[in-house]
Amino acid sequence: MCRRPARPPAATSASNSRSWLRVPRLALRHRLSALSNGVCQPVPWHRRPMASAILGFILSVSALRPLANRVALYRSFPTRLLSRTWGRLNGLDLPTWLRKPIYSLYIWTFGVNMQEAAVEDLHHYKNLGEFFRRRLKPAVRPVCSASCLTSPADGKILHFGRVKNSEVEQVKGVTYSLENFLGPQMRQISVSPSSSFRDLLLTSPDSDLFHIVVYLAPGDYHCFHSPTDWKVELRRHFPGSLMSVNPGVARWIKELFCLNERVVLSGQWQHGFFSLTAVGATNVGSIRLYFDQELQTNSPCYRKGSFLDRSYVTMSSQVKGAAGEGGVALQKGEPVGEFNLGSTIVLLFEAPKDFSFNLHPGQRIRVGEGLGSL
Repeated sequence: MCRRPARPPAATSASNSRSWLRVPRLALRHRLSALSNGVCQPVPWHRRPMASAILGFILSVSALRPLANRVALYRSFPTRLLSRTWGRLNGLDLPTWLRKPIYSLYIWTFGVNMQEAAVEDLHHYKNLGEFFRRRLKPAVRPVCSASCLTSPADGKILHFGRVKNSEVEQVKGVTYSLENFLGPQMRQISVSPSSSFRDLLLTSPDSDLFHIVVYLAPGDYHCFHSPTDWKVELRRHFPGSLMSVNPGVARWIKELFCLNERVVLSGQWQHGFFSLTAVGATNVGSIRLYFDQELQTNSPCYRKGSFLDRSYVTMSSQVKGAAGEGGVALQKGEPVGEFNLGSTIVLLFEAPKDFSFNLHPGQRIRVGEGLGSL
């Protein structure tokens, strides 16, 4: 008579399988509970997979594919259309009951510090756009009075230094053309025809040209401020691509800042030429200037290589803050504009040759903190 064989291994295997499945369920349950209670712990940027999932898929379709091909594939992606679609979604009002879970997930993913927000109640923000452009409490960003130049935004220092040979580094080892970035400039009478583009910007032989790049991550404060007392004489809008300005992408794509849509504000400060450039990025097609309501970015149609100028020199009655015929006067720390998500600010300025930065690459910095000194 044959006995029915026992099967303990299978039972053991099933038990192990159930215990293995129990681990992620408990982790997920704990995470959702934390979000629903409003306890959102920031996660380091390099451990946040959602931020670069799409980009990683595009650039890593095949590990054997040459870098040039992967970059070309990424550049062919309809980032402008995606950014406009994202902008419309940002403007849709969310039901009151859904606001806290959605914003809490964003806070947890990107490490947003809501204790600095002027309004901490998440139900106050009707849509994602309002949440992205949230204001801060007045005292959380004091402006350094000891430094002649302060940070225009919250973010990470990608690169800084002197401009050499009319080439600027967007990240270490990868450059872009100063002329392509700023566009053509009026030639000064005292400058010889053989002078470089960099020389066109300098007003004194005792000065040098400096630059600094500040990267704003999606979790950072999205407004940018005036880094010093200066006058804006010209706004130049370059329509263009809206590729990611993540430091990893900036290392791969030469002249990324010249390819992307950007708004260049140029004028004068106490030491000569000064410019602040807001560079657009994926999902950041909207760049807004508080003193110029006519600026419209990420429009559906544009001509490649074109730019649109608006002079503030003789428009004192039409532009908020314009000072007679001298342009728009901005004070150090004054709010200038905003992005809809993270992006990049580039400062290019003339200063005495003994100007020195008080920074190191990769440093986290906030609005109003000193950048350098004389």
